Amino acid sequence: MTETILEGHDLRVAYHGTTALEVAEVKVYEGEILSLIGPNGAGKSTLLRVLALLEAPTSGRVLFRGTPVSGKSRDLLAVRRKLACVFQEALLCDATVQANAALGLRLRRQLSGEVETRVRRWLERLGIAHLAGRRARTLSGGEAQRVSLARAFVLQPEVLLLDEPFAALDPPARARLLGDLSILLASDHRTTIFVTHDLREAAQLAHRIGVIVRGKLRQVGTARQIKTHPADRDVADFLQTL
Repeated sequence: MTETILEGHDLRVAYHGTTALEVAEVKVYEGEILSLIGPNGAGKSTLLRVLALLEAPTSGRVLFRGTPVSGKSRDLLAVRRKLACVFQEALLCDATVQANAALGLRLRRQLSGEVETRVRRWLERLGIAHLAGRRARTLSGGEAQRVSLARAFVLQPEVLLLDEPFAALDPPARARLLGDLSILLASDHRTTIFVTHDLREAAQLAHRIGVIVRGKLRQVGTARQIKTHPADRDVADFLQTL
């Protein structure tokens, strides 16, 4: 493996005194795609939010390129700017596709020429350049999620975090977007954390897969390793539900 870009140690997240997540160690290596899978409510999205620095753990540490980052760190905002998230809902503004894709760059006060160049490139790569002038409210679910992905990619993040981006899509749109994203990530070599409950999606996109059951990271390995040698009964039971 190459250099570790993002990692968590002794992470614990508790809500109202109840532990929702407890992970001794998780590492994401530069250039890899790590998928987090598990049943609904297992803690996948919670771990992603902690690693994305959107939620502070109750205890434990998150490190970016070997340096601890916390809510009290002076460089918290600087590190957050190196990450980009895409969620299950596209969360678009009532504006054009072009404006939505450019939003993050505008907030960062990028020069107009640079904004237009980056946005055009990613709208084309995601197959939605012809929709640049369309209002977000007129888009299909698949089109809206492609805009959300373009908005993340134009920021040129060092780590892309995807929280079940296909979950709300119908099967045809889901299959098309999964195929296109697989090609994009393979050519772009973007470090990515991808949350899903679908092992087939995880196997198609990811280099390694982490299985989370009842708030604990039970196993990390390739799809073949997890299928043929589940680490414990919880992993085996989860696989039988798929």
